[in-house]
Amino acid sequence: MRHAIGQRFTDRLLRAAGLLVLAAGTSAQAPYFPPAGSWARKPPAEVGMDQDKVAAAVAFASSQATDWPKDFSRQVPQFGRLLGPIPEDRADTNGVVVRHGYVVAEFGDTARVDPTYSVAKSMLATVLGIAVREHKLTDLDAPVADLVKDGGYDSPHNQLITWRHHLQQESEWEGELWGKAHDFVGQKEFGAEARKPRDLRAPGQYYEYNDVRINRFALSLLRVFGRAVPEVFRAEVMDPIGASATWRWLPYDNAFVELDGKRVPSVSGGTRWGGGVWISSMDMARFGYLWLRGGKWGERQVLPPDYVRAALTPSAHGPDYGFLWWLDTAGKNWPELPKNAFGARGAGSNTIFVSPDHDLVVVWRWHSGTRHADARFFAMLVAAIKP
Repeated sequence: MRHAIGQRFTDRLLRAAGLLVLAAGTSAQAPYFPPAGSWARKPPAEVGMDQDKVAAAVAFASSQATDWPKDFSRQVPQFGRLLGPIPEDRADTNGVVVRHGYVVAEFGDTARVDPTYSVAKSMLATVLGIAVREHKLTDLDAPVADLVKDGGYDSPHNQLITWRHHLQQESEWEGELWGKAHDFVGQKEFGAEARKPRDLRAPGQYYEYNDVRINRFALSLLRVFGRAVPEVFRAEVMDPIGASATWRWLPYDNAFVELDGKRVPSVSGGTRWGGGVWISSMDMARFGYLWLRGGKWGERQVLPPDYVRAALTPSAHGPDYGFLWWLDTAGKNWPELPKNAFGARGAGSNTIFVSPDHDLVVVWRWHSGTRHADARFFAMLVAAIKP
């Protein structure tokens, strides 16, 4: 009885956040979760979608490939000197569409393991959710310096940085990490993505998409867990959701620290300077499906529901941004799509899109960066859902 009451309370929390969605007319049925090693497919009609409209949406997506060169030759001119590995080539545009937990459409090479760039930031936010679940972090508004004593937060400015600031990209962390400075100034070092000099603001007062600060956040997570972040992500997230063993989270060549006498890698939140998360579209879809289900996989609550809810709440200064997740509460990131939709975005372009209102997860990789091309594809899929 106590378990049933607790579950009803959890369900109410998730419904309030727009995160608990069951198939129309199947409220008595438990959601489907794909087992490790397989994922059930269903024709669109069996999940309430129009076959022809889904086919038209997939045809559109297949025609909207990125203009990034397949040999990554744009990498250094755009982002600057590499610190870690980069593959020799990549897949063509590809994707997978999941509704009610079932794969209803798939195109391109969805098994190919490629860098996913800043989608890794949403994965870092997930790792912090594990720290909350395990009570390693009990207050997101506590200074990071309370737990992390490696010198990175010793200055009066950095002492004010909280975990929430890092999660919302409002930390304004000042310093240098792995040979890259927080301010990104100088095209020789940082390529076309170099920043213009500006004055630092107090932590929590200014949003800036900044990979050096994200990498500092990743190192701080390593300190909290006392082990490499990819180990935590694999054991506590990817293995429980049945992901394959093909994905990798690669560090920069120089991004190692000593921990209990061992050399431990500290990973990045992207592939701006190489490394990062290299993963297949199918494994990305499992990750997106975990978040669609409010952090739950089968009977296992991988992420705390209140953390998921907080992660999908807009920050004060970001462009409709939560805890390293893109949101749509203002209807600008994905126009004409639900306000509670959210997603992970990486350069290239690599995207995970989640619409709780439609019980829908879409992964689309190496697609056009043309403004709102992704919104058009996702809207076409939503339009394929029958009333």
